[in-house]
Amino acid sequence: MQLLDGKFISNKIKEEIREEVEVLKKNGERPPHLAAILVGNDGASLTYVGSKVRSCEQIGFDSTLIKLDEDISEDELIANINKLNNDSDIDGFIVQLPLPIHIDEEKILKLVDPSKDVDGFHPYNFGKMAQNLDSFIPATPHGIIELIKRYDIETEGKHVVVIGRSNIVGRPISILLSNKTNPGNSTVTLVHSRTKDISFHTKTADIIVVALGIPNFLKSDMIKKDAVVIDVGITRVEDLAKDKGYRIVGDVDFESVKLKSSFITPVPGGVGPMTIAMLLKNTLKARKNQ
Repeated sequence: MQLLDGKFISNKIKEEIREEVEVLKKNGERPPHLAAILVGNDGASLTYVGSKVRSCEQIGFDSTLIKLDEDISEDELIANINKLNNDSDIDGFIVQLPLPIHIDEEKILKLVDPSKDVDGFHPYNFGKMAQNLDSFIPATPHGIIELIKRYDIETEGKHVVVIGRSNIVGRPISILLSNKTNPGNSTVTLVHSRTKDISFHTKTADIIVVALGIPNFLKSDMIKKDAVVIDVGITRVEDLAKDKGYRIVGDVDFESVKLKSSFITPVPGGVGPMTIAMLLKNTLKARKNQ
């Protein structure tokens, strides 16, 4: 078993981006500028956005964090989005999810200018990705693809099972791995909460991507020997033995599955750091496109 070390690979990618930013600055150009809108005080969201801001500082990006109250009106949030859309100094921005229940997430994400949609959530970018055209690829699936590429994992002709059908992870990674690309050219099965007997499918999979949001869902008896297992799940589970009162758990029963897999991502330290690295890569791309 070999760990797919997302922290190590993401640091390499960030160093590559930092070197490109240095070239921009030496040429008298401004660095990329990433903005983030954070609504409310959700603990996990605060952590994620904080990581993104620190990463910007590490690689020489400018960053702007817009913190808004939990009870902000939808119209006020839209006004902030329009302001970023029209600000020529902002190359890309994200609206941190989840949003409060009184705000329509789908409506909000559609209002982000596709040329600044570095999360890759806008239908325009999703459609281009589905047609294998140049676009902003959603950061988490993009990170998975990059991890597979850098560990030289063969995907052509392989059977991939994706567990979870969200527009953020499940659907895009199933499209990317079935595209006529490298990595890609896989035969992809997409299973979800309504699939009968998920293990029937996972037992024949060469590669499994789990993005269900259920801690320890994938057990060792659900995979075949030497499968590649990529765990996208990240759930805070109460653990009073920890200083923070919780621990981070993935969708894979890591201790049992690692004994049977050929490659596996840890949680934390696997897909999570790759997501941030690819968000930064998308922002650099947005800067170059201006």
